[in-house]
Amino acid sequence: MIEVVLEWLDAHLHLISVFWLFPILFMFHDFEEILTVEKWTKQNKEHVLAVLPKSMRKYFYSSFHMTTLQFANDVFWIFLTITTATFLAVIFSFYYIFLMLLFIFFAHVFTHLGQALYLRKYTPGVITSIVLVLPYSSYTYYRLLKEQVIGGTDILWSMIGAIIILPILFLFLVNKRNKVTKTVAEDRSNVKY
Repeated sequence: MIEVVLEWLDAHLHLISVFWLFPILFMFHDFEEILTVEKWTKQNKEHVLAVLPKSMRKYFYSSFHMTTLQFANDVFWIFLTITTATFLAVIFSFYYIFLMLLFIFFAHVFTHLGQALYLRKYTPGVITSIVLVLPYSSYTYYRLLKEQVIGGTDILWSMIGAIIILPILFLFLVNKRNKVTKTVAEDRSNVKY
C-alpha cells in the first residue's frame, strides 16, 4: 500500500513542488496553532503548570501570557526563514538550511505528540502534526535520498546543526517573551483608573 502511494507521488509530484510544499504545510500547521493557542493556554494554564516539573515552569511561564498577535509575529519570522531556505534550495541547490529546518519540522511532530500524551489532552498543533507534518517530512527525506539530491551525511550534519541551534533559539524566544511579559505587566501597573 505504501509503495503504491509513494510511486503515485513520485510520478505526479515534481521535486521542486516537494520543496515548496514546506512553507505551505508549515503555514497550515501553524494556522492550527495560531487559531487555538491563546484560548487553549488560558483554559489549560493551571493544569499544565501543575504537571510540569518546577524546574521547567519558568521556561514556559511567558507562553501563558502570549497573545495570538505575538505568536503570529513569531510564526511570520519562522515562515520567512523557511521560505528563504526553500528558495536557496530550489534556486541555488544550497540544501543545508532547508535540511536543518526540515529536521526541526520533523522532530516538532514528536514534541506535539509528547505534549498531548503527557497532558492527556488535545494540544495546539497536534492534529496537523500527525496529518500533514509527519507524512510530508518523511516523504521529503525519502524523495531527496531517492533522487540522490542529498545523502545520509547531509541529513546527519543538518541534524547536528539543528540540535546545536535549537537550544539557542529556545533561550532567545524565552528571553524575548519574558521581556514582553514584563513590559506588559509594567504597563498595566502604571495605568491609573
